[in-house]
Amino acid sequence: MADYNQNPFASTHSLDANPFDDPAPAQNKTARQRDLEQRERDLERREQELNQRAEHIRTHGRNNWPPFFPLIFHSIPEEIPEASRPLITRLYQLWLALFAALIVNMIACIFLLVAGSSDGGKDLGGSIGYLLIITPLSFLLWYRPIYNGYMKEQALYYYIFFFFCGFHLLFSIYMVIGIPSTGSAGLIQTIQMYASGHWAAGILGTVATVGWSVQGLGLAYYYRQIWNHHNTAGHTVDKAKAELASHGAKSYFTRG
Repeated sequence: MADYNQNPFASTHSLDANPFDDPAPAQNKTARQRDLEQRERDLERREQELNQRAEHIRTHGRNNWPPFFPLIFHSIPEEIPEASRPLITRLYQLWLALFAALIVNMIACIFLLVAGSSDGGKDLGGSIGYLLIITPLSFLLWYRPIYNGYMKEQALYYYIFFFFCGFHLLFSIYMVIGIPSTGSAGLIQTIQMYASGHWAAGILGTVATVGWSVQGLGLAYYYRQIWNHHNTAGHTVDKAKAELASHGAKSYFTRG
């Protein structure tokens, strides 16, 4: 017999169950918490970077190059016009290739000495001298002037670059040849090492020769390109003299 006291509209669901309960808010809360934590980490990292930059500026000013002992400020993205940045970047890479070639050349000369070369001592001494002298002079006498030239678009820097880079191109040819007792592990020295069975010295000499060739040919290519730009810009010797008279040598080290 049916129980007429039972409410026909009574829910068959449990009283504890709530059809409107949704786990999404809890999940959203967790996602928001993760997002806040990530933002806090980002802010802490940025604050640390800013503190490091502030400390660097306090100690060295804006100078950032060379990294191990900052003496000058060097930043192609900040100081070079956008249209000229690829060119200056390639020139900087060629300077780095020169630096690498000097190091490999010195190591190759060490192997020449070990291999019993009669002029091994002179070659090693010369290669050490090249590394210590050519590295800073090449940066100061041809890379930095053309960097300043494109940054300030002043004729004086272009003429400094043309003069000293021209000498460097001749020096590169000299190093590629590899005359014994000159401090170069170039072609002549490399061939002699292969002929005498000293393969390690020969391989290092080959790497050094390739390095000298790459940076020399690259510089020769850009030398012509820079010369064309210099002519198009209307730079003259008289203009360079006027800039030297008005700005002086200090302009070499400053941005203004």
